[in-house]
Amino acid sequence: MENFKILGLDLAGSPKRKTGYAYLENGKLQVGVLFQDEDILNLAKNFKLVMIDAPLSLPEGRLSLEEIGPHFRECDIKLREMGIKFFPLTLGPMRMLTKRAISIKDTLSKEGIHSIETFPGGLYDIYKVNRKEKDAIKNLYKKLGFYLEERDYFQDELDAVACLISGIRYVSSKAIILDGKDGLIVI
Repeated sequence: MENFKILGLDLAGSPKRKTGYAYLENGKLQVGVLFQDEDILNLAKNFKLVMIDAPLSLPEGRLSLEEIGPHFRECDIKLREMGIKFFPLTLGPMRMLTKRAISIKDTLSKEGIHSIETFPGGLYDIYKVNRKEKDAIKNLYKKLGFYLEERDYFQDELDAVACLISGIRYVSSKAIILDGKDGLIVI
């Protein structure tokens, strides 16, 4: 797994809030939080694939988040059809997150780094783990072979590990891929 060079990011909508990150180094999980785009981009430049928990595209027919248009992408509809609940990217606070995520994705793309949208809530739902039950999430990670240090974790850090796991599943051809003409979500 080490050779995959994958970074999991649980991106916050604002640099004032915690963005969780997770990656493997020498087989050990490295987990933490960052705030500023510059710090996130500097870390991300060390990876080939960045799995981001945030919308990375707009619905087809929607020119911007400010203009009225479709609220859901094809991948969102597929997620909903699986019974997985999520906030639409046009919902108030999600707009800021979507703008930030698309900007980070575009910057990374210019550096030759591939970004893929993921959704930790979807991973938790598939494994039937409560999305906010930290102990259950940590136990899931142990079952999947990912061991965290014994300490308290922010939810953002745990979600970043889920992003990383989805990335590993993706490069191992074990992920659920929800795609459409206007976006892609990997779980």
